[in-house]
Amino acid sequence: MTDALTGDRPTAENLRLLENIGVKLSVEVGRTELTIRDLLRLSEGSVIELDRLAGDPLDVLVNGTPIAKGEVVMVGERFGIRFGQIIDPEKRAETI
Repeated sequence: MTDALTGDRPTAENLRLLENIGVKLSVEVGRTELTIRDLLRLSEGSVIELDRLAGDPLDVLVNGTPIAKGEVVMVGERFGIRFGQIIDPEKRAETI
């Protein structure tokens, strides 16, 4: 990956400038589409079918951009995510 303005490759020093920038990492279990009618009918205990099969890898996103596939793990008493497949940076750039 090269700098769009200069054509230079990023250096470690240049990349260090980005280290303290916060990003939002999220994990997506699946998706579905609902009508507003169906959404308003949801109540405690409702179940919504998602577009994933049980056991399918989950999508890991940074600022809404997929970066990896992973699985849920337990870390002590908390949930964590284990990366199974990192999406190629060039493919990631295509989605932006």
